[in-house]
Amino acid sequence: MIASIVDELGPWNWMLLGFILLTMEIFAPGVFLLWIGIAALIVGSVSLLLWDAAFWSWQAQILAFLVLALASAYIGKQIVRGRGDVSDQPLLNRRGAQMIGRTATLTEPIKEGRGRIKLGDTMWRVSGPDLPVGTQVRVVSAADVDLELVVEPV
Repeated sequence: MIASIVDELGPWNWMLLGFILLTMEIFAPGVFLLWIGIAALIVGSVSLLLWDAAFWSWQAQILAFLVLALASAYIGKQIVRGRGDVSDQPLLNRRGAQMIGRTATLTEPIKEGRGRIKLGDTMWRVSGPDLPVGTQVRVVSAADVDLELVVEPV
């Protein structure tokens, strides 16, 4: 049954495979099937031109498909990696880093290197030299792991 379908479709087998792979990429995106689908479409296009050629056997077609699939996947990886999207908000999900440079007043004293400040509507744990309540401090760095800010007196 499959052999008869392959014989009837001829070079359109590759086109059909390419469109199936591109459709699968739409439903399960991952930018991987896209490149293999493109390789199948290229082999299908070449098959339309060379279908009656003696050297264009099914083995040559599969070999061409494998080579093109690897080449297109490699080229696609280079294209995707080379985009280098630059964000207009690079600190969007790094709340602690957004606070660097801001000043605040200590709401709890820094004792033994630990205290608290209020920035905006959030209470932050801070570390720095021992200071009394009410001291103006500037945030100099942030530890992303435990969201603790490092401060120094202004």
